[in-house]
Amino acid sequence: QVQLVESGGGLVQPGGSLRLSCAASGIAFSVYFMGWYRQAPGKQRELVAGISSGGSTRYEEFVKGRFTISRDNAKNTVYLQMNSLKPEDTAVYYCKADFGYHNYWGQGTQVTVSS
Repeated sequence: QVQLVESGGGLVQPGGSLRLSCAASGIAFSVYFMGWYRQAPGKQRELVAGISSGGSTRYEEFVKGRFTISRDNAKNTVYLQMNSLKPEDTAVYYCKADFGYHNYWGQGTQVTVSS
């Protein structure tokens, strides 16, 4: 049974930081492309950042310089370090695992940026 479990969300003030984690089980984690997505109320889910099996990263423009994605294959975990958070970063954040026709989503973790 495949499981992706996100954690680390919460309420933070503007300018603050959070670190999200996504622990995977039931998959050969190291071969999967891992992505972090987010969905704000009334908006479509969008890609935030991704990391390949080889460690190459990509970021959407709106998080470049503020967010960092990383992975620990020994722990089957992908991380998203979020710094300089803005109110517009408020959303449910999801991780996704992709390998060919196989793709899996986590249940999401809420991030709220507010004073």
